[in-house]
Amino acid sequence: MKTKTEEKRQAIIAVATQVFIELGFDKTSMSEISNRLGGSKATLYNYFKSKEELFLETLQIVIEAEFQMVHKALDPYTDDISKSLYTFGEKFLNFIYSDSLKEVRKLAITESGKTELGKITYTKGARRSYEMIAVCLNEAMQLNKLHMNDPLVAAQHLLALLEAETLMPFLMNVKTQITEPEIKAISKRAIDVFMRAYGI
Repeated sequence: MKTKTEEKRQAIIAVATQVFIELGFDKTSMSEISNRLGGSKATLYNYFKSKEELFLETLQIVIEAEFQMVHKALDPYTDDISKSLYTFGEKFLNFIYSDSLKEVRKLAITESGKTELGKITYTKGARRSYEMIAVCLNEAMQLNKLHMNDPLVAAQHLLALLEAETLMPFLMNVKTQITEPEIKAISKRAIDVFMRAYGI
């Protein structure tokens, strides 16, 4: 049974999600959200310290299912670990370069020197991803499917390789879209390099 506090928190998130979708991050204000809720800004700030924190909470709820699905593509028990990595790579790139995620990353970088948004984004996004991938890679290492090494470092190497060709062009708006054939080719090149370093 949900407490009144939890019910209120969920109500805030539901309204905030609608407002962010309707107005976008920049034009959304805590005043607008509190007005639609029919409460005060003070009440809103009792639940969320900032608009950035509330935005990330709403985003996480929207994308959590896909986030989990992407990481479940990594199967350390498969007979062909490289094939599992290829599949993961393609799903990861499709996910990370979806329209909503691209904008969040740019926003997090822009705001990181002024607010806690960058830190929150890293904690709820990249760090979680590293840790989940590290668990799978560690299991594959224990099963002698990958060379023994620090699994967290291996996870960081894996994601860095997957984004090596795309990250800077996207952040600088040199590139704004990525096609499915590009994703497949980029993923294959990245995993090929990863397997040269970690493959048995």
